[in-house]
Amino acid sequence: MSQPPPPKPSRGDYWRHLFAHWPADLAKSGAVITEHNEPVRFIDFAVSGGLLLLQRDRPDTTGARKVFVSYDAISSLKLDDPGELDRYRALGFQPPVGAAAAG
Repeated sequence: MSQPPPPKPSRGDYWRHLFAHWPADLAKSGAVITEHNEPVRFIDFAVSGGLLLLQRDRPDTTGARKVFVSYDAISSLKLDDPGELDRYRALGFQPPVGAAAAG
């Protein structure tokens, strides 16, 4: 009797992995865009099992400087880092297979 395949990772699982394995030499600043198209600028963050804690550099319109976001609610991430794409290899990113042959 065969076992059912393991469940596919959710969108939140990918975001959790990315933030949990953030390289120490990469600035922890940018903007998380939520599934409701709300940008949340941050200057630092902390991870937990189900939530990402973002710290703002200034309060939002309600006076809040900290925002808890569910990993499943993250739609995209924008970074302030002007560095080369090679810096992101530590997060698992690599050039497409054909890019090495074309260069």
